[in-house]
This record gives sequence, structure tokens and C-alpha cells, in this order.
Amino acid sequence: MLMLSCEPSTLLRVLVVDDHELTRLTLKLTFSGQENIQVVGLASNGQEAVEMVKRCHPDVIVLDLHMPVMDGWSASSHIKAISPNTQIIAYSSVEDTKCQETREISSLDAFCKKDVPTTELIALVRKLGQSAVNRSVAG
Repeated sequence: MLMLSCEPSTLLRVLVVDDHELTRLTLKLTFSGQENIQVVGLASNGQEAVEMVKRCHPDVIVLDLHMPVMDGWSASSHIKAISPNTQIIAYSSVEDTKCQETREISSLDAFCKKDVPTTELIALVRKLGQSAVNRSVAG
């Protein structure tokens, strides 16, 4: 993975985590085409995501909840323990009211269904990314 150190500070660093390769690559293309968003990594399960957070320091993670090896709920707890300012979007195709209800007590910052328009997901990434940047500057 190529990592550049001279990136502008306004760049939002995004990590995409999904066990479906097509979803990962589609999201990478979507985000890479946006101004001020950089995809810093792709992971296929929660365990890979935790390791990538240590190396890539993303501002926002788009995290599938249902994955092999380590699911999104477990991964989000590990990620918040090592990087509390990182914002995590639960990204799922499953209608999960339990996820919505437990968001306040879990390590997830937002929930986004996979069938939302692309523009809504991008707007959510930008909103949470700005929150992550503000938290890291303040803290």
C-alpha cells in the first residue's frame, strides 16, 4: 500500500471494510472520485480492519456488520479502543432494528443501509469525517 505523508489536512481518510470484493471495490471507486476523500485501505473482515486502523489511521470507516473471522460489532469495539476519534459507519444490507437501538451503547457512530443513494453515503462520510477531524484537533 502506498502511503503519502504530504497530504493536505482537509483530506478525509476512509477505510472500507466488507467481505464482498465487489462492494469494497465499488466503494473505493465511489470515494476515490470525490474531492478531499482518500481511501486509505480495504479490508475483508473485522480482524483485517483492526490491523489496518493501526497502520492507516482513518478518519471514517465504512464497516459491514456481517463478516467472517470477526464481525463488524466486535471490530468496532476493538477499533474504538485503539482509535477513539475514528468514526464508524455500520454499513449493512440487513434491516436490523437491534443495531439502531444499540447504537448509543455500542461503538458505532452511524448506521447506513446498503440500498441508500450513493450521495447519502458520501454525505454521511463527509459529516462524520468532519466530526473526526474536529475531535482529533480538540483532543
